[in-house]
Amino acid sequence: MKLPHIYILIICLFTSFTRFIIETTAFNLTLPHQHPDPEAVAEDVKRRVNASLSRRDLFSIQEKDQCQSGNPIDDCWRCDSNWANNRQRLADCAIGFGQGSLGGKGGQIYVVTDSSDNDPANPKPGTLRYGVIQDQPLWIIFSSNMVVKLKHELIFNSYKTIDGRGANVHVTGNGCITLQYVSHIIIHNIHVHHCKPSGNTNIAASPTHVGWRGRSDGDGISIFGAQKIWIDHCSLSYCTDGLIDAIMGSTGITISNNHFTHHDEVMLLGHDDKYALDTGMQVTIAFNHFGQGLVQRMPRCRRGYIHVVNNDFTAWEMYAIGGSANPTINSQGNRYTAPTDANAKEVTKRVDTNEGDWADWNWRTDGDVMVNGAFFVPSGGGMSAQYSKASSVEPKSAGLIQQLTLNAGVFGDPRDDSGSISDPGFSGGGTSSTTTTGIQGSGSSSGDGGDYFGMMFGSGAPPPSHSLPSLIFLSLLNILIFCTITNHVAMVSFPLLSL
Repeated sequence: MKLPHIYILIICLFTSFTRFIIETTAFNLTLPHQHPDPEAVAEDVKRRVNASLSRRDLFSIQEKDQCQSGNPIDDCWRCDSNWANNRQRLADCAIGFGQGSLGGKGGQIYVVTDSSDNDPANPKPGTLRYGVIQDQPLWIIFSSNMVVKLKHELIFNSYKTIDGRGANVHVTGNGCITLQYVSHIIIHNIHVHHCKPSGNTNIAASPTHVGWRGRSDGDGISIFGAQKIWIDHCSLSYCTDGLIDAIMGSTGITISNNHFTHHDEVMLLGHDDKYALDTGMQVTIAFNHFGQGLVQRMPRCRRGYIHVVNNDFTAWEMYAIGGSANPTINSQGNRYTAPTDANAKEVTKRVDTNEGDWADWNWRTDGDVMVNGAFFVPSGGGMSAQYSKASSVEPKSAGLIQQLTLNAGVFGDPRDDSGSISDPGFSGGGTSSTTTTGIQGSGSSSGDGGDYFGMMFGSGAPPPSHSLPSLIFLSLLNILIFCTITNHVAMVSFPLLSL
């Protein structure tokens, strides 16, 4: 085969590849774990809620009091009286875009026995920081009630579950929780509060990597370029920046059953109006209670698809749901209770955008309950058929918001109590008095400072996927190869034209 023919063949192959990219882009498949049909996910959430409520109606009053709440996440595991010995079943209970978040499923149980955080660059076995940076999947639990006062931000490795059930756990201090370029994280049943900016220091991100970190914002939970994240039954308040922020191409997120209180800018979804990767952001916000002392951003969205379903918004000072850069907002079966301020009754706010620019944005209210003069301003007509599909199951659960969100936040916490966070009622600093070893499961743990985990971790969880920087590098490499070949073809073409 002649050399020019080879070049022509290569060009044809690249043309086919380029067409594939264009067709893929038309479906907005820009991020790992991004779902190709977000409306189907929204529909599935409503189906699960209504199925759980229907099952609840079939049980006797005694059985309902014991476990059946109509909340499909809680009903998935709380009806198991032996849940403490089957903790990892929780990973099967997520709904929405975060469904499939494995956390530490398939890994060993790691027990936090030491609440200290003295050396973020070289954490001690038994501490929370030591557990979250390990390369292997881990299901992390706590030996007793404790307050983990962080010296600097707590950087997670992939495939980790923080499971605070059975203990009263508070994470507070400097930096708080950072989920950066990781996947498959579950954070369940902990308090996160009074988080402050910190940094300009070395912090361990894995057992073999310690890196310099700049100054953090003081978010409660920062999700940065991460996928398959599930935050469930946490109580969050009093942080410097956001309580939960998800930015820089994060997607596949479910934020459920949480209790948010005493904060200004509650939740940010999307880095910047011009950051194109956030178009692929997909977030489910379900069964949360937005409680006392909140001002705005519940959430504030840039780009992406945000499903807000069966939440209880007690009040706000400025607005509840805001956005810019054309995000899709699908609000279904929520209860919005407006403040007494006559100028703050509107649920929605288009941030720094003229009406002529946002008139086509797809913001939809379906089955929401408006209280005390609250009103939602919908917009957009291009998605009406898809929204009809998403709401094909009647959101009858809107009238049961009190029941669905009754246990929002950490189990056992008051529904609205400003004093419980300011004074937890116990001391959590220093080292726990228990001498429980760090890992539970088959095999024995070594107490001689050797293999702290005692045995190889379970192989039930897959290895971590390629990070976003790796994917970007591969894309740039493909572009470089394409440009190189194109230049060679051009050089060959000129002699051929002169013949």
